[in-house]
Amino acid sequence: MNSLILNTATRFLVALMLLFSVYMLLRGHNEPGGGFIGGLIAAVGFALYAISHETEGARRALRTDPRTIAMVGLAIALFAGLASAIFGDPAFSGQWWFIGGSEGSKGFPVGTVLLFDIGVYLVVVGAVMTLVLALEEEV
Repeated sequence: MNSLILNTATRFLVALMLLFSVYMLLRGHNEPGGGFIGGLIAAVGFALYAISHETEGARRALRTDPRTIAMVGLAIALFAGLASAIFGDPAFSGQWWFIGGSEGSKGFPVGTVLLFDIGVYLVVVGAVMTLVLALEEEV
């Protein structure tokens, strides 16, 4: 589609949607949200970009093949799920590390739960964008 208004509005909306998708990803375990809904929001943003800038523009914006994004996300999620086996815990048990702790405080908690959510986020973005771009190329 070749509309100046749509192209300009899409760039603004995609930036907002990607920012909101990262927000939803990061707040996922204490509040509603997480990797799945964040990935869907990001994929909708890229799908909107594909509608206004054609599939080649969307592929350039992704910078990587969507199937590769999905496979990397799957590997990250699998690693996060099986990392607990290193410590002798059941699979998919949350493991936590504390970064930058000072005397009297543990520091900033980083866990495999967030790593798993990032993997799910990438799987959803890659899978949905593979479908969207394949359907867009057919039309």
